[in-house]
Amino acid sequence: MKTFVVIGLGRFGTAVATELCALGHEVLAIDGDRESIQKIADSVTHAAAGDARDPAVLKALGVGNYDCAVVAVGDDVGNSTLITLNLKELGVKRVICKAQSHVHRKVLEKIGADRVVFPEHEMGVKLAHGLSGSNAINFIELSPDYGIVELKLPMEWKGRSLLELNVRAKYRVNIIAVRKKSGEMVVSPGGEYVLEEGDVVAALGSNEALSRLHED
Repeated sequence: MKTFVVIGLGRFGTAVATELCALGHEVLAIDGDRESIQKIADSVTHAAAGDARDPAVLKALGVGNYDCAVVAVGDDVGNSTLITLNLKELGVKRVICKAQSHVHRKVLEKIGADRVVFPEHEMGVKLAHGLSGSNAINFIELSPDYGIVELKLPMEWKGRSLLELNVRAKYRVNIIAVRKKSGEMVVSPGGEYVLEEGDVVAALGSNEALSRLHED
């Protein structure tokens, strides 16, 4: 088991913190907003409200003893830079930061960040690779995080009902339509619908979930 500090509980930080904890690691989540802390408290090992820009706060929380810190405060260059400096000075072994631009990335790297990530860009690249190497026919972006993919029927789905496949629970996507080989469109198919050879399914979900759908 490794130990992690996650600072900043927006969508990215919350996802990282809860997933790391679910994988069996010790996670300390820090954010200046008490409401965000309350929401995540039951999903991580420790949750604390505090200003990570203040080195005294980080020292009091013992962050120097953690294996890795994730700075998910990517929307403010000044804040993420100061927090990263604090973490390095406190002796955190590995610091990973979220950046919003290439200039931001250069600044973080120069002050000692061990890795800098662009979550939206990396997910986009991952999704593109998944689409190019799968049975995907088309992708419709609904927002930066969600989309619809048209997918040729995977062989293992042939002859099975949507209820049997349990796609929603397994992949966290919804099958919103099926285009049959004849051209007929079945909208909002029920759980009893049995998929047939030649069917094209339209799946709605987050980009992350759609990527997992292609990887299976």
